Amino acid sequence: MGDGPNPNGKHSKYSVEGGELIRKGNNCPQCGPGVFLGIHSDRMVCGKCGHTEKLS
Repeated sequence: MGDGPNPNGKHSKYSVEGGELIRKGNNCPQCGPGVFLGIHSDRMVCGKCGHTEKLS
């Protein structure tokens, strides 16, 4: 299908260190863990509930 893993795929949001799963990125404060905020040039947006945080 492709030429290897997608660099922006789900596997890039997690890492395993010392047998523990580490979540990278910011979680939505309204939806909770597991729902990440999408990063845009001037804001971070939750794709599930629409919560928006402006970047300074």
